[in-house]
Amino acid sequence: MENLKYYDEAVNNFYTSSEIKGYALNSLDFHAPHFAKVCKSLNDVKNLDALAKKSKWKGKLPFKSQILDKEHVVVVTDPFLTIVYASQNMYGMNGYHPSEVLGKKPRMFQGALTCKETKKEISEAVQKHKPFETILVNYRKDGSTYKCWIQASPVVDEAGKLVNFIAFEKEVA
Repeated sequence: MENLKYYDEAVNNFYTSSEIKGYALNSLDFHAPHFAKVCKSLNDVKNLDALAKKSKWKGKLPFKSQILDKEHVVVVTDPFLTIVYASQNMYGMNGYHPSEVLGKKPRMFQGALTCKETKKEISEAVQKHKPFETILVNYRKDGSTYKCWIQASPVVDEAGKLVNFIAFEKEVA
């Protein structure tokens, strides 16, 4: 997708120097899904910035680069691990729409093949309010498995109180 980053500019430059003053409609068919994805991602960045402001998060997290450049899924929970926000690109990773996971616990993605030792390590890190990075087997909505890379950390407010946990996730081979 990185190749599409400057697609509009390239098309404009090409047709400006050409006798042809338009471009084929099928190029819009190619570009439109990418444009819709970018719009959803920018909306996620806006919503996460609003959540951070509302919860008075201490420090600034790199939502824009995590979502737009790295295409990571973002999941935010409250201190009790109830999901309060999930980015729109979650659907592409596991088949769940963000609205389907709100109010639920991240363990909803786990199952019989999820490593018990890894779950224990995650639980210990969460209890101690420590960041962690791991790969574990998760389950899609249709029941199939995938390996999920997770980089998570606690989020504190300006007073130093734990207000959220945030996880950046991506399906890996």
